[in-house]
Amino acid sequence: MSESAPLGHPRLHLRSTDSTNERARALALAGAPRGTLVTAAEQTAGRGRQGRRWSAPAGSALLMSLILRNPPPLLPLIAAVAVCDVAGDDARVKWPNDVVFVRGGRLAKLAGILIEGRPQEGWAVVGIGLNVAVRVEELPVELRGTAASLGLSNEEIEPLLARLLAALQRRLGEPPAEVLDAWRARDALCEREISWAGGRGRADGVEGSGRLIVELAGGGHTTLDAGEVHLALGD
Repeated sequence: MSESAPLGHPRLHLRSTDSTNERARALALAGAPRGTLVTAAEQTAGRGRQGRRWSAPAGSALLMSLILRNPPPLLPLIAAVAVCDVAGDDARVKWPNDVVFVRGGRLAKLAGILIEGRPQEGWAVVGIGLNVAVRVEELPVELRGTAASLGLSNEEIEPLLARLLAALQRRLGEPPAEVLDAWRARDALCEREISWAGGRGRADGVEGSGRLIVELAGGGHTTLDAGEVHLALGD
């Protein structure tokens, strides 16, 4: 399929599934073309990064997984920026690709992105869960303080999906420098104290391949290319 062909065709929509990413991965392995889309009204075993579970009441979130062939190296950043494009001016990205609102200095997660694939076979699945009509007060207690929602009606999920696919199409066609500039303009961590499994420091943006740059307290810099990053206590 042409790289310029609209994303989202063919489409498999499910009332309920374990994980749209699992369904899309199976389709990719079976040879499904670029642009194949799996959506669901409900996931019973939705996954996020680091093996976390993605939870949202049925019919309240945009749940999608998209197959791409020959994915670009900056795909995680491209996906995050595209979600911000449709989520509004207040949306920010917590490296590498959680989309958040900043509320009183705290980061409230609006969307999660999970990219899986087989680079050696030239394909990737972009999984996105976006809280469109989620009522935060209806989420499990442990999620209420860290979750955000667009606060729209569930009738807005389909129109928002169309806009998101168009945003992804547009961002996929941009030069890497433009993607990086757009990502940096949405960076939720820049100049904030962060910690990770190997230490702590001050986030200083991303370099050309998408790695997080960290200014170390003792001087110098390091870069992170994977793993979990948290705001340091007190920031």
